Parts: sequence; C-alpha cells; structure tokens
Amino acid sequence: MIPGLDGLRAIAILMVFFYHGAYLFSGWMGVQFFFVISGFLITDILLRMKDQLPPREFFIKFYGRRFLRIFPLYYFYLALMMGVTAWLISIDFKPKIMQVFWTQLPVAATYLYDFFHASDFFRQSNFLTHFWSLSVEEQFYFVWPLVILLTPKKWLKQVFIGAIILGPVFRILLTILYRARPFPFLLDDMPLAIYALPFSHVDAFGFGAFISRFDISKPKWQLLALLILVPLAGFGSQWLFAGKFGHWTAFGYPLPLANGLQQIWGYSLLNYFFAVLIFCVVRERLFVRFLELPPLRFLGKISYGMYVYHYAILWFTKIGMSVSQSAAVRWQATWLALGITIVVSTISYYLLEKPLMDLKDRYFPLRSRPKTE
Repeated sequence: MIPGLDGLRAIAILMVFFYHGAYLFSGWMGVQFFFVISGFLITDILLRMKDQLPPREFFIKFYGRRFLRIFPLYYFYLALMMGVTAWLISIDFKPKIMQVFWTQLPVAATYLYDFFHASDFFRQSNFLTHFWSLSVEEQFYFVWPLVILLTPKKWLKQVFIGAIILGPVFRILLTILYRARPFPFLLDDMPLAIYALPFSHVDAFGFGAFISRFDISKPKWQLLALLILVPLAGFGSQWLFAGKFGHWTAFGYPLPLANGLQQIWGYSLLNYFFAVLIFCVVRERLFVRFLELPPLRFLGKISYGMYVYHYAILWFTKIGMSVSQSAAVRWQATWLALGITIVVSTISYYLLEKPLMDLKDRYFPLRSRPKTE
C-alpha cells in the first residue's frame, strides 16, 4: 500500500460523514476526493496489469478482484436493509420512508442510482441516496479498463488530458441545453442534476489518472497557491453572484454548485486541488508522517464500509435521540453515530470484507506475462 493513501481516504470519509451530519458544509468534497483517488489507484493498477497480462486475463482478473472488493459488502447492505425496512413496515414505523427504499431498490441494485438521482423521479432516501457515487465509481470501473487496454503508452497523456477536458465540456453543454429546457425527465434543479450525472466527474478520474504516470510542476508551490485560490474563488463567486459568502465551512462551495457558473468550473478546480494534494503525498511524501498515524490508517482501511453504512446509521441515531430537542443533542447524536459507524464497519471489514478480499490472490492472482524471444 502506498504510504499516506489510507490517511487520505480517512480524511475523505470523515468529510463526507460530517457533511451528512450537517456540520461540515464542504464535506461533500470528500466524494470528489474519492473519485480522484480512484482515478489514481485504478489507472496505476490497470497499467501494471496491462504490462503483465494478456487481454483476456487482464479483464478477468481486474473484474474478478474488483468484484470481491466491491460487490459483497454492497449487496450485503442492500439485503440487510431489505430485512430492516420490511420489519419496520410491519410495525408501522415511518412506513412512507421505508417504502421509498423499496421503490428505489432496483436502481440501487443495478448501479444506476446516479442516473436516477438526476431524474425527475428522484426522492431522497435515508438509506440509498449516497449510493449515487458508488454507481459513478462502478461505471468508471466498467469503461476505464477498455480505455487503458486500447490506448498505446505514447498516447496516455493525451487521453488523460482529454478526460480532464471532457468533464467541464459536458457540464457546459448540459448547462446550455438545460436553459433550452429539452430534458423534461431530468430534475428541475439543474446544478443537482449536473452533479449527479456520471459524465460530470470524468475530469476527477482523469486528474487521478494523470498523476499516476506524469509529473506536476512545482507541486508544493501549486498546493500552497491552491490553498489560497480555492476558498478565495469560492467565497468571491458567492459574494459576486449571491450577495453573501454563505456558511464558512462550505468555503464558498455550497452543494449543489450553482452561483457564478460554479457547476462548470468549481468541480474542475476542486478535482485539481485534490490531484495536487495526492501527488504531494505520494511523490513528495508531504504530510505522510501525519497520514500514517495508526488511527487514520485504520479509518482509511475501513472507509468503504463507513461510506456504505454511515448514512443509515446517522438517520437511525438521530431518530432514536430525538435530535430536534437541542443543538447539543444533535452534536452528541452525530458523534454517537460516528462511533457506531466505526464499530459496525470494523466488524464488517474483518468478518465480511477481508475474508473475501483474501481470495483475490487465490482465484485471480497477478503474474507476469511469460517472456518471449
């Protein structure tokens, strides 16, 4: 494992958790962070496999290893929530909320929740809405291996840059088309629809892919500049186009990005910031001592489980503690939910995820391609 990477995952999942806990309004960026990390890691894995394996084994082993990592926990959670919601419906506990889960289960089970999230049929689910990002990830896993296999090494940079450009181009086109109103089946909320659609995040994966093989000029100086530029651009655009700065923890980027055409440039700027940060950690070893602290490494290791479980746990915890009573109770409920999420994710990791991940090298081992004369 690359030093510091689990620590970055830990930061990303904590950002998302406290965003859903309604305490960190920039926490949604943790999802963008995950996308860039995925682009970096998956591209590196695919390029190494391409060098080692013939095409047939390349696909079988990549998808086999991904299957063992992603699907068991995902479908276990869906099955678990089927049982929980069916029981709660039987005792007449918030049956309308439980029924939303059953209505949306087919799109979640087929990894199409991102398209559903952008549609006019979308309704918030306390148990499934966060799965839109896992749908985006899975669709990336479906397409990217073919792109990598078919791209000659000398064209990799051009392809990665093309992906980086394609994201904002799509967001520009959708913004223009939305104003012509040709899509009655999409959400009326244009920024939210743009955010949910997978094409909007091609540049996040493209940035991650780029730094997996190519250098960034003066990365530490760029990171310092971006630490100033990102909030400055965010707060500045909010002030110019909305007349207010917004909540300070959003850093000028309240979700969904809407003011000052942030839905076009905002994601690219944030994705680039995360790419530079990852590059500084991996190549320059910046912050590695901190990121390798055991608690952060552990949270990074169980971050997938935390992402899957946390949204439902937050909801049940807050319902159980009647969080409308006071801000203090809501804060206590959020921290209690974090503790429960860590415990549940730890149990899930060691009893479900790790035993299956250990099968990867048994059934889908990576071996070098035999040398030919």
